[in-house]
Amino acid sequence: MNKKKGILIVVSGFSGAGKGTIMNQLMKEYPDTYALSISATTRSPRPGEVHGKEYFFLSEKEFKDMIESGALLEYAQYVDHYYGTPKSYVQQQLETGKDVILEIEIQGALKVKKAHPDTLLLFVTPPSAKELKRRLAGRGTEEESVIDSRLSRAWQEAQGVEDYDYLVVNGDLEEAVQKVHTMIQNEHDRVARNHTFIETIKAELQCFAKGE
Repeated sequence: MNKKKGILIVVSGFSGAGKGTIMNQLMKEYPDTYALSISATTRSPRPGEVHGKEYFFLSEKEFKDMIESGALLEYAQYVDHYYGTPKSYVQQQLETGKDVILEIEIQGALKVKKAHPDTLLLFVTPPSAKELKRRLAGRGTEEESVIDSRLSRAWQEAQGVEDYDYLVVNGDLEEAVQKVHTMIQNEHDRVARNHTFIETIKAELQCFAKGE
């Protein structure tokens, strides 16, 4: 049987929930199963960043041309720069059978889901708001005002969690990684994702039907 086409997955979560850490660990443990989507951006590369690895670095004209031609799954503008998800890279990875993960915020996630209804949406959260604040403070890199701002944003983001398919409570990293892996792999067995196989087996079985 041919290898199944991959599934498109969008992972969102509160700042400090650990979604990036989960994705990195997932890639480390299952490098042949998953691919992380690479975003396009109009900002300049930072030291050590490589075109096609961290980002696809584009001119503003190139980016706007992609918008016009419908070549982006989603895009947004942050502080004078554009960021978006190129369709072609995602499609190439899906065709090879890899499950492609996009790590984007809620607004972008819902745009992708609207355009591609079979997208799987996962939302990552810590076990409690108290734990979220502890993790943000534990970074030791942000002022109290920034932490308060992130917690306020988390409250706003929490209003959209019901639009997601699965909730990932990240209390223990390894447990969360395995939970995400299981969720995604189980998704491959949904009846809705297996119409071709179902039609094939029904056609093969028709010769055994009584009275046929």
